[in-house]
Amino acid sequence: MECGADAAGGDVSRRKRLETWLLAIVVVVGLVPVAILGLHTYMVTTAKPLHPDPRSAPSVTRSEPTRQWSNAVDRGRQIMRAALTDQNLPGLSVAVGVGNEIVWAEGFGWADLEKRIPVAPALRFRIGTASTALTSAAVGVLLEKGRLKLDEEIQTYVPEFPKKPWPVTLRQLMGHLSGVRNDGGDEGPLLGQHCERITEALPAFADRPLLFEPGTKYRYSSYGWILVSAAVEAAAKDAFLTFMQEQVFEPLKMDDTVPDSSKDAIPNRVTQYFPRYAANPRYGPDVMRPIDYSCYAGSSVFLSTPSDLVRFGLALNGGTFLQPATVDLLQSSQRLSSGQETNHGLGWNVETLTFAGQHAPAASSDGTSLGGPLVSLRMVRDRGIVVAVVSNTSYADTSTVALNVAEAFADRR
Repeated sequence: MECGADAAGGDVSRRKRLETWLLAIVVVVGLVPVAILGLHTYMVTTAKPLHPDPRSAPSVTRSEPTRQWSNAVDRGRQIMRAALTDQNLPGLSVAVGVGNEIVWAEGFGWADLEKRIPVAPALRFRIGTASTALTSAAVGVLLEKGRLKLDEEIQTYVPEFPKKPWPVTLRQLMGHLSGVRNDGGDEGPLLGQHCERITEALPAFADRPLLFEPGTKYRYSSYGWILVSAAVEAAAKDAFLTFMQEQVFEPLKMDDTVPDSSKDAIPNRVTQYFPRYAANPRYGPDVMRPIDYSCYAGSSVFLSTPSDLVRFGLALNGGTFLQPATVDLLQSSQRLSSGQETNHGLGWNVETLTFAGQHAPAASSDGTSLGGPLVSLRMVRDRGIVVAVVSNTSYADTSTVALNVAEAFADRR
């Protein structure tokens, strides 16, 4: 009988322990949504508008626009100030070019919130993956010199990249059709490394299998553009950054476009921010952690100004840097093996805009940093209009802002 009683008592004890654990699990599980809701409530209630009154946000202009463009600039200023307030952005900078000249350049908001330094047109911003448009132009230079061929296998230029079950070409890499993986966004392994040579980045991805047979799918890949940069370096027989400086930036007088550096102080650069919550600037910014983009080379490494980006776009529009046929090649939509268009060229997005009911073909480059957009460069070639909008925080909707500004100038010519 005692043994039976002990067994019964043990069963009761085990049941109580089990009930206690189940109750604890229920409490913990129930507390998780409460904690999440509490965090959300805290972030929402403590978020402070950086520019409560758009009219009082600081602005610095390069020079007052001519009378011809004054109405378009007035509308553009309204668009910029509204975006600054509605998105709760620290700062924005814009430049617009028409024909062969920059007709407007102005900064809005703060380049540094703590020091209260206003954004000015000459201040440098990180342009993230919009760097690929600049690298695409370097490919164009080498294509015209006969040093690169788009349909050569990448190993022709970068033998360090292992052969895959299918050929991988330069064209496929530039068009994001290669099957090469993308990085991990804000957790990319290369963000914690420094590369003196581009090929030092290859161990992070080169041995991984392709995600699909090249040409059959479209999938964005920053790693692919590291390979493109390595191909430029090999074909140029010069360091990639040196070639970009001497063959792209200097001829176009892009004096404020430089490679980012985690080691050296760069003058006239803004403070970079990142949303403190939910990848949404409306909840306020945190200073972005230090990042070393050296391993990313031509996929993400550059700092620039809207004015330099517009100079670049105007030169492509006007045929003064690359031949028009080369620009057409770079800015034409690629096709999958199925025949479906990707709406992505070789370093450019390809789109059709509508101004006053009329369609206009356009090319654009929307750059991201740590997975969030912060720059938009738009070229409307048949209107001769180039617009660049840059923010100093990730997850800014610069694309919509640039489109609205382009419309203001297209409709007020």
